[in-house]
Amino acid sequence: MRDIILDFPKQFKEGLDKAKDVTIEGEFGNIIICGMGGSALPANLLITYLPRLNLPIWIHRSYGLPPQANQKSLIICISFSGNTEETISAFKEAQKRNLKTAAITTGGKLGQLAQEGNLPLVSLPSVRIQPRWGSGYMFSSLVKILSNSGVVDDKSQEILEMAKNLKPANFESSGQNLAKKLVDKIPLIYSSSRLKALARIWKIKFNENSKIMAFWNYFPEFNHNELVGITNLQGKFHTLILRDKEDHPKILKRMTLTANLMREKEIEVDFVEIEGRTILEKIFNNLILSDWTSYYLAKEYKVDPEKVELIEKLKREMKE
Repeated sequence: MRDIILDFPKQFKEGLDKAKDVTIEGEFGNIIICGMGGSALPANLLITYLPRLNLPIWIHRSYGLPPQANQKSLIICISFSGNTEETISAFKEAQKRNLKTAAITTGGKLGQLAQEGNLPLVSLPSVRIQPRWGSGYMFSSLVKILSNSGVVDDKSQEILEMAKNLKPANFESSGQNLAKKLVDKIPLIYSSSRLKALARIWKIKFNENSKIMAFWNYFPEFNHNELVGITNLQGKFHTLILRDKEDHPKILKRMTLTANLMREKEIEVDFVEIEGRTILEKIFNNLILSDWTSYYLAKEYKVDPEKVELIEKLKREMKE
């Protein structure tokens, strides 16, 4: 996993290259991105990157298609493995209804269905990594499909410039130090609503890489309900507040006041400063830090950050 983190910036160019000729023609009324787990993360990152996109984006994490799907929808199904049953179900439903559909995958059943239907397909490199570690491939491919299809301007140079500026090694020691603070603790991760995708990613990385429970929420909504939960909080928790200096001033004030209230309840708090010159750099610098932190926490617990045995067991039992 350490090598995967260090090589992460290389994923973006390859993702762009793999999607360079993939186009979906049509006049679209909305975009529906279907995916589960790590394969759905690129959709969350897309919304964070392009919050003012003219078309509404719906992220569908289940079987079939959501009620927003119609003849004006652009359906993009993402499954890194190509064998995610919920995403395959969505793809088949889109085919059945003759909706404009594309797939992003390394292969599997989804790749086979797309090829058989002669539908737009991004065939990602057949690398043996977990989906949550392939966000660079999937994100850049997703953005490239949208620009090829006239939904967004071409962002290739922005993405390549960001990838060039990513320096994963610069965040390794910070992740290692943070991991030591989190041993035997349950992380609570909070961010602004603008960057809530990042808080969710931290939670997922702790779950799958470190094999621990973790929880996330965002400001200001968090202050209107969950905050009261610390009144009788029992257990060992450690709060991480993802802070961007460009967040709304009132949000920054809420973060500081919330940290003070938590410390009064003897809950440890660390501010994680979000670094980067552009929104893309901020997104992926922070993602890299979450990888380092969850990786070193896995080492502290002496668990394999790659394996997700309980998920695989559930998948096997679902087929019985």
